[in-house]
Amino acid sequence: MKPNLKVSVIGGLLLSTNIVYAQAPSTDVQAPLPKNMAQLIAQGKYLAAAGDCSGCHTIATGQAYGGGRAFETPFGTLYSTNISSDKQHGIGKYSYQQFVDAVRNGVAPKGNLYPAMPYASYHRIDDHDMQALYAYFMHTKPATQPNRENGIGFPFNIRMGLKLWNLVGFDKASFTPTVDKSPLWNRGKYLVQGLGHCGECHTPRNFMMATEQDHALEGAVVNNLNAPNITAKNLTQEHWTFHDLAQFLKTGQSAKGTAFDDMFIVEKHSLTQLNDHDISAITSYLLNQEQPQSSLEPQPKKVASTVTEHDTKLPGYRIYMDKCSGCHGISGQGIPNVAPALKNNATIGNSNIFNTVAVLNNGIKRQSYSQEHTYYAMPGYKDSLDDQQMADLITYLHQHFATHMTTTTAEQVAAIKKQLASQ
Repeated sequence: MKPNLKVSVIGGLLLSTNIVYAQAPSTDVQAPLPKNMAQLIAQGKYLAAAGDCSGCHTIATGQAYGGGRAFETPFGTLYSTNISSDKQHGIGKYSYQQFVDAVRNGVAPKGNLYPAMPYASYHRIDDHDMQALYAYFMHTKPATQPNRENGIGFPFNIRMGLKLWNLVGFDKASFTPTVDKSPLWNRGKYLVQGLGHCGECHTPRNFMMATEQDHALEGAVVNNLNAPNITAKNLTQEHWTFHDLAQFLKTGQSAKGTAFDDMFIVEKHSLTQLNDHDISAITSYLLNQEQPQSSLEPQPKKVASTVTEHDTKLPGYRIYMDKCSGCHGISGQGIPNVAPALKNNATIGNSNIFNTVAVLNNGIKRQSYSQEHTYYAMPGYKDSLDDQQMADLITYLHQHFATHMTTTTAEQVAAIKKQLASQ
């Protein structure tokens, strides 16, 4: 599950009320049958990866699915819960009906869940996949890790208001295939809209903090970073090819750059675990195109960036040479397993400079998928570059490594820094 807590929890917390609304449990589901159990457990394990359950419910120092990951909100700290098969601290005592109500409807035996749990997306999970998930989680290794108390004070710790939020902010949409699209494309739609819950981060929210489905996947600021616009129109405008996007989803890196921060967690625990068919399905849906034959898809020619006399006269040139070239290279070629290439990098190539400022300001933590697939940490420069210097550096990055020749101002950088400091 993506950690979209800062925005999604607000909707529930702001609606605390003394009015109680009855919410009936689902009645149209059937528990998994024992004869299918082995197959269902295996399928459920795969689906749990597709849903990124481990990403939110496992911490580095804890047990698998033991919970305890902290999420900071304007109202205090939320901690993910133990979802292992442990009967004391986890969900081992859940009946199948209780499991379905929690995952699909956000209603657990002890009360309503905060919509940080993306049940608005998981509501689209079909019955067979729900049975597989239940079979898997009931057979996970019990994690004896106790749940932590949320650090949220009155009145925001009262969950009755969540019932009202569910009435106005939870549309309970079921998955509906698009009849004129291929099975591959529709599989991608199911994964993106349901288990993958991509819209929880990449879709803006209204004043009630419900996702604006009229602007699905058009991007939103979450946890001090801009979850970018991943609509087919925008991805095409940014020159994402089927090959590059599929490679990025499968490995966390491509010619367009690498995943970082929250998206790195999604990559490591979820997308890198998916099979090639599902990666192609997600790519097909996001780009709104069918999978091309690899030999027929045009691949962009790799052209080395050369530093011209014009480049050396840009104010940001010396800053780049001092702060960036050691890892990213003089020509922005990058170093494998150290730092990504900057030429055609999607973050730099985006005309929205929010993420570029955020990364330069705060840095990036070390990203490790394996011993052979690791990127070093990048330092932040908020204490060593003032607004004008950062603006000059971004202007150099745009003019040397991207296709747009924009000039970034100190005022633009200052405005984004102010927004970052307020979150």
